Amino acid sequence: MIYLAQTDTTVGFLSKEQKLLNIVKKRPLDKSCIFCSTSFKGIVARVPNEHKKFVRRAKKTTFILPNSFSFRFVKEGAHVIFLRKTGALYSTSANLTGQSFDIDFAKQKADIIVEDSRGFFESKPSIIIKIGKKKLKKIR
Repeated sequence: MIYLAQTDTTVGFLSKEQKLLNIVKKRPLDKSCIFCSTSFKGIVARVPNEHKKFVRRAKKTTFILPNSFSFRFVKEGAHVIFLRKTGALYSTSANLTGQSFDIDFAKQKADIIVEDSRGFFESKPSIIIKIGKKKLKKIR
């Protein structure tokens, strides 16, 4: 099942299955998606100890761990309410790879459309930080 919803940063496809998201976006099936959650359970333990405090305090930031697992914690806004109801989901932007957002394409590919009072809009994307064992590297 693929949801179309306004995330904390942009319009996104969300699903429990990464493979479905990659099929819809027409990209390699093994490409990873961002794991979005409202809870740190099960993930913070894998973040190197010296970076845990930074990760907990960061807002609208996606992190990539040394094992290439990427995640973002949503802490505020309407997207939190959605994620609390569905549980953690994989997320990606609601567009074909390399193309801009097209509402008609997005609505056609989604199984469930979740539109709240904000409607759908694109805003500044999340910051992406790669976490090394000792260093942090800003990707975007």
